[in-house]
Amino acid sequence: MKKNSTSKVVRYSRDNLPPDQTDWARVRAMTDEEVMAAALSDPDAQPLTPEQLARMRRVPRVKWLRQQLCMTQAEFAEAFHLPLSTLRDWEQHRSTPDAPARALLLAIERDPKAMRKLLAEPAE
Repeated sequence: MKKNSTSKVVRYSRDNLPPDQTDWARVRAMTDEEVMAAALSDPDAQPLTPEQLARMRRVPRVKWLRQQLCMTQAEFAEAFHLPLSTLRDWEQHRSTPDAPARALLLAIERDPKAMRKLLAEPAE
């Protein structure tokens, strides 16, 4: 393989993104039919077939929550006093949270800062 035929991976931080070159006024002026036609004209972004959709699995809510908090599995498990193996099992569809665990996850989702504070304080 030639050295000049390889691609370079470029990563941007949130604070250092390249300038947006989208003409948003043009996009907002498009009709639904024009938007659909433009989407279908992109060979790299074709709609999924019903068979492809049937094979897809939802991201577990606990994984979504952890990602929203920008935490690793280990950080999330430690912060909220969960066994790491249990968290991994939930995220990999090997088990599902029981009712008390669902209540804890809902409380974390609603106010993660308060839950971290409550769980970080030493018990009396």
